[in-house]
Amino acid sequence: MKKISTWIKTLLIFAVLYLFFFLPLPLYLEVPGQAFELNDMVEVDHEYFNDSGDFYITTVGIQQATPFTALSSVFPFRDLVTEKELFGDIDNYEEYNVIQNYYMDSSINTAIQVAFEEADKDYELLYNGVYVLQVLDNSSFADELKVGDTVKSVDGLSFDQSHDFIEYVSAKEVGEKVDIEFEREGELLTASGELIPLDTGVAGIGIGLVDNTSLETVPEVSIHSGEIGGPSAGLMFSLQIYSQLMSENIHGSHKIAGTGTISPDGSVGRIGGIAKKVVAADEKGAEYFFAPDDELDEEVLKVYPKLQTNYQEALDAAEAIDTEMEIIPVKTISDALDFLEELNQETTALNIHPLLGTIIDEELLAA
Repeated sequence: MKKISTWIKTLLIFAVLYLFFFLPLPLYLEVPGQAFELNDMVEVDHEYFNDSGDFYITTVGIQQATPFTALSSVFPFRDLVTEKELFGDIDNYEEYNVIQNYYMDSSINTAIQVAFEEADKDYELLYNGVYVLQVLDNSSFADELKVGDTVKSVDGLSFDQSHDFIEYVSAKEVGEKVDIEFEREGELLTASGELIPLDTGVAGIGIGLVDNTSLETVPEVSIHSGEIGGPSAGLMFSLQIYSQLMSENIHGSHKIAGTGTISPDGSVGRIGGIAKKVVAADEKGAEYFFAPDDELDEEVLKVYPKLQTNYQEALDAAEAIDTEMEIIPVKTISDALDFLEELNQETTALNIHPLLGTIIDEELLAA
């Protein structure tokens, strides 16, 4: 009897330990991720860039929490977040990944566009249809469309931009039937359904959408981002592509990390998790870190009075880890390029300064 009691106690101990260390919680840990070298990711004209120095993109790591790992959230730069905070209204992890991949692809396209604009090189922007980011539960197409599909046409009509697509559909009546053609993983499919009333009061298919575009360029540009998702690498991708287009080592021999979305006009946008990205960049040995120099809306500050700009968040993180890495504020890609040009001029001046000093000393001795 005593032996059985001992076995029960042992099993209970193992069960408790298992639950403590391995039981997945509906919570996630956001932690510093990694800094990845862009020399290994970006191909221009089928060639990678091999020179001194590096540009780096930075990431935030996401881990599903257990009771044990949840305790680590008491340490700096480790935040415990709920599924709602992480995924928003998306309750499907597969859909979340699809959307993150879309944001990365869109960011890459915009980065290429901006780099070609800066390099004064031609490109062609192609409109591929409407990318589905959300399907409403009450949509007639809820069983047909999936997040990640691209709607190519409605009633046999294709469009040059999503505005024209929306205008065509919204001019119809609620309950009117439409036929759509959409693409999924390279396969063209069709579906029919009735239009539903949207919150705006007009008829609609019942999807959240954005433009699905691509670029044709000469030389060809390929970015191999792997499983990294989201739009925050836009700025750094633009800088790397521009450097290769110009056949110039614009970062010199320096290690430069950064983050920020990029818009077609070259403006750099706010991103999340910048403090953790500063930590990741510092761990990689980066010397400089580009941070979006965003401006906070006064109405937003009324709701979130403790909200900081990305630049201030990055400065605070750098101070907290006592890094020698310098935080550089940028509003546009031009700000980043101007900084790099000035940095390289300073580096060149420092490199030749000892020689100049020798010449001056010799002239003084000759006098």
